[in-house]
Amino acid sequence: MLVSVVIPIYNEEELIDELLRRVTGAMDAITASHGFATELLLVDDGSRDTSAARIQAASVTDPRIILISLSRNFGHQAALQAGLEHAAGDATIILDGDLQDPPELFGALVESWQAGNHVVVAKRKSRAEKGLRLFLFNSFYKVLGKMSDIPMDLNSGHFSLIDRQALDSFLELRERNRFLPGLRTWVGHKRGTVLYDRDERAAGTPKMSLAHLMKYGFDAIFSFSFKPLRAIWALGFVVSTLAILYAIFLIALRVFHIDVVPGFTTPTVAILFLGGVQLISIGILGEYLGRIYDEVKQRPIYVVGNIFRNGASEFAAKAKSRKGVEVE
Repeated sequence: MLVSVVIPIYNEEELIDELLRRVTGAMDAITASHGFATELLLVDDGSRDTSAARIQAASVTDPRIILISLSRNFGHQAALQAGLEHAAGDATIILDGDLQDPPELFGALVESWQAGNHVVVAKRKSRAEKGLRLFLFNSFYKVLGKMSDIPMDLNSGHFSLIDRQALDSFLELRERNRFLPGLRTWVGHKRGTVLYDRDERAAGTPKMSLAHLMKYGFDAIFSFSFKPLRAIWALGFVVSTLAILYAIFLIALRVFHIDVVPGFTTPTVAILFLGGVQLISIGILGEYLGRIYDEVKQRPIYVVGNIFRNGASEFAAKAKSRKGVEVE
């Protein structure tokens, strides 16, 4: 039995050494307690620092470490997809590279998988974020829970274990604008939950800006809900009903010869209100249309620049083999 660990990396040179120490220690514990072999796939998402070099150096001394370098920065979800598609394990653990989710929880995830669960989700009891980020995260999950057309694992992120059967189902989903927790829920299968407290970032600064978080939130909502479109219909119905009632009211004033002080307040408010409704509606339609356009192009989700095992480039080895050069 093989357990794979997939971690996306982007400019994390400050914590690579600590990440490798804790993750490989957790992998050693899985091997000691369950006898499973392990592999660690770190996907470098176009880092501009020494992250890739540090991982490549570590792979020389630890054959379990595999570095997948993407040709450029494709984004967090694309990097996760690359790692999952290259994972060979009977079960695959997904972990972010900031160490806010403790690798020491691997054992609990594996035990839940051994108990018969195909998908094991690590659910947060508490978060270390504070201020605006905490408020936005909490608000997002509340909105997502109400708007999603399928039940979501709220207060849970990427940290999870997916067995081979569920992962094969997941990899058949090829949309470009991806929200992994939603796709993980969509494929179904028997599920388990492990609770934990989320830590602060081990080092460095968050790599996802507010703009990226907003896009990620929009991907979650627009990929798993038609309710924004239904809200447009409902809003249009309400506005039309109010307009009809107002027209009836004005006719009644005319019939009963009630004088109304002329002015521009009513038409101005009506025009601005309806203009705002139209712009919001067009914006929501644009979000869906943009995603359709992105899917129709059928571009790959990511492009691999190189893969390193034992410190050596697989691409270089294949190139030498094609040229008839013996590869050690």
